[in-house]
Amino acid sequence: MSLGRMFYLYRRLYVQQLKAILEYNKDFYILMCSAALTQVLGFIFLWVIYDRIPDINGWQFWEVTFMYAMIFLTEGVASLFFEGTWRMSRLVNFGEMDRYLLRPVPVVLQVFCTGIGINGLGNLLIGGVIVWQSLARGHVDWTAGKAAVVVLLLVTAVIIRVAINLAGNSAAFWIRNAGNAFPLMVHNLADLAKYPITLFPQAIRILISTVLPYAFISFFPATYIFGKSEWSGWWMLAPVAAAGMALASYGIFRFGLSRYESTGN
Repeated sequence: MSLGRMFYLYRRLYVQQLKAILEYNKDFYILMCSAALTQVLGFIFLWVIYDRIPDINGWQFWEVTFMYAMIFLTEGVASLFFEGTWRMSRLVNFGEMDRYLLRPVPVVLQVFCTGIGINGLGNLLIGGVIVWQSLARGHVDWTAGKAAVVVLLLVTAVIIRVAINLAGNSAAFWIRNAGNAFPLMVHNLADLAKYPITLFPQAIRILISTVLPYAFISFFPATYIFGKSEWSGWWMLAPVAAAGMALASYGIFRFGLSRYESTGN
């Protein structure tokens, strides 16, 4: 199937889900506002800390808020456009994956469009504003080349986030119960990347830089953007981390799908 055809099918499937959600517009606004409020409270928490301690391990306020906001920004994109990964446990346990296997459309594409997380819109908007303010106030020496690299790092950050969600939720093929907490555990490890990884022990640094490369969503882009010379060059591995995580997560999903047995009798 061509890439253009996949985008067309994704758009059609996504629009149908969006129509169903907008039938209940009060839920739409409540979810969006609650997500935005969560981010604003987190920003205030950081502001209170830095109002008393202006420098933490060599990192200034706007540099840390950039990392903090990048986690929420990518989470917002993943929730708004790829929320279906979080519905995989239901699809597997209720046998709803059956109909996806019968359609002449890639299964992973159908999974992505299974749901829309409207709360992601709040995360996306507030996260985007904080990222923009961080870049505007963080004393960045802008050039055309640097702007292009920042766009590339934003794209790779989103790919990494979606890929980790897909890999974590693919555990539903092996952990077949309604209380599968493994994806949530993987998701919550992203909190470690809201702050400089230099604050953590070596084992945690390796974990969130390799196995679950959350550091390439926030920390390594920040080291490039704000000119942290001791980490110079690590940002170049972001596309490699994104491609590797995407291939690994798709491989895990396909392997899990081969073990899918519907609901039995």
